[in-house]
Amino acid sequence: MPDLAQSTFILPQDATLTIAQAALKQKIHAFIMANYQADKTHLLIVSGDAGSGKSVVLDAAFAQLQQAARAGVGPLAGTDNKLLVNHNEMLKIYKEIAGAKSYFRKKDFMKPTPFINAYRKAGKRADVVFIDEGHLLLTAPDPYNNFRDANQLADILQLARLVVLVFDFHQLVKLKSFWTPALLKRITSGYPVAHFQLTEQMRVGDAAVNDWIDQFVRGRITPLPHPEKFDFRVFADGQPMYRLIQQRDAEVGLSRLIATADYPFTVLDKKTWYVTAGSLRLPWDKINFTDRPWAQRPETLHEVGSIYTIQGFDLNYAGVILGPSLGYDAEKDRLTVNLSQYQDKEAFKKRPDLADTQAAKIAIVMNAINILLKRAKYGLYLYAADPALRQRLLQAHDLGRE
Repeated sequence: MPDLAQSTFILPQDATLTIAQAALKQKIHAFIMANYQADKTHLLIVSGDAGSGKSVVLDAAFAQLQQAARAGVGPLAGTDNKLLVNHNEMLKIYKEIAGAKSYFRKKDFMKPTPFINAYRKAGKRADVVFIDEGHLLLTAPDPYNNFRDANQLADILQLARLVVLVFDFHQLVKLKSFWTPALLKRITSGYPVAHFQLTEQMRVGDAAVNDWIDQFVRGRITPLPHPEKFDFRVFADGQPMYRLIQQRDAEVGLSRLIATADYPFTVLDKKTWYVTAGSLRLPWDKINFTDRPWAQRPETLHEVGSIYTIQGFDLNYAGVILGPSLGYDAEKDRLTVNLSQYQDKEAFKKRPDLADTQAAKIAIVMNAINILLKRAKYGLYLYAADPALRQRLLQAHDLGRE
């Protein structure tokens, strides 16, 4: 098995949870022990920003649960528990873990729709259901993926005694899985709900850089911090950025180019689609039919990744291409979003029930940028396709050195 701890939420064997993560793991265990015999469904919602370590804790807590479930004796022995994730790449990792741990089975890990259909058909409830990347749960019918109901979370709550839901409103990337606080409250209003929030940043290796990213996705461009232990740069052209990514990959591995969905692509045909960044032209990633994460496959050094291949995973160094949907208003000194340039048409699939789809679409674009910018542990490199934004970022880069 490849070293999944390098690029995923899986902890290395000699690593330990932080104090906050250990507290959450204990909270999950206490939540299960207090409520596993209850007839009424109980819900625990875990929130936190990208890179806060939510999946790390979920994996550790689910391992603890399944060890107890597969023990010969004990209150949780024989319980029927599942971990659901609506993300193909992350599901591959969970299933690969299952093959290496005696207390896991591959059937413990599922996508939401197959779980809903199987348990509804069997007329039964699971004991405990963990949901990773809960913000990817569908909030509208999706016949292509065999989901014909209105809301996946509503269905899961009917099919489980206990639900542990990991959720981040800043990682919503499609209208068909678009959540608002009001919708989440409405879906969960009939159930006892507990909350826990993780606030540490476990991925981006510098607090000032993380703060800069938070300001950026709110539309503000501030001088770039230049910390000693995190390499943060802006490039005038994509080619030198790519050369540096190649160098970093040779030095420490797990260094890749990733981009916003502003360059044409289709998912299921065999055509090669390209991303351009100044003089640089590289192919988009393609559907990963292997069992290895996209960033761990050597050939993907010569591709450009997307939110669909990188969400939920870590890089050591990330070169982010900000495509033409992101612009700059010099008078207001603010970012602008041109929705007509965004090429992920599936993300904007019509939702007549949403009151303000324009605002939702802008939020989706900025959420995708937040996800991309928070992939890297040791270095982040930026190139902007829009000339005005590129110039403003280069200026911010230089101002940060003064």
